[in-house]
Amino acid sequence: MTQDIDPFERTDEPVYHVTLWPNRSLNAVGFRNTMILVIVGSSIGIAPILIATGNLWMLLFVIAPIGALYVLFMRNYRDGRLTEELRIYPNVIALERREPSGKTHRWHANPYWVKVKLHDEPVEHYLTLEGNQRTVELGAFLSPKERLALKGAIDDALRSLDINA
Repeated sequence: MTQDIDPFERTDEPVYHVTLWPNRSLNAVGFRNTMILVIVGSSIGIAPILIATGNLWMLLFVIAPIGALYVLFMRNYRDGRLTEELRIYPNVIALERREPSGKTHRWHANPYWVKVKLHDEPVEHYLTLEGNQRTVELGAFLSPKERLALKGAIDDALRSLDINA
């Protein structure tokens, strides 16, 4: 009966559930304060030159880097909307990755056949899940220490099912 349920639409409580997202250490207030500091600092540096020479075209040397910084911050925040959600049930393990663009990638497999692996390449403690004829990466944006801890938590959850003990 539970085999027919879509693993991504289940309402029962999973044995293990985690939502992962990239770390963003600069919140909205910090971003605002950083931009104010950059604008004021740049203005103080060029104001005497503008006043002395009257060459307003030199404002481009202030406006262009500030604009570029703003665009790069916005891109960084957009990329930070990436999430990965892992759920482990007694009969299925399901991973859903939501890209910043809104696109969703889904993978699921029988926990009995899933292998949780750490690799040393392309980065230290690169974490993958293998099953259902596919290999998917998990938490590529996490630090090596965080991926190692995540592997331990997944292994513990699978062991609690008495599957991979």
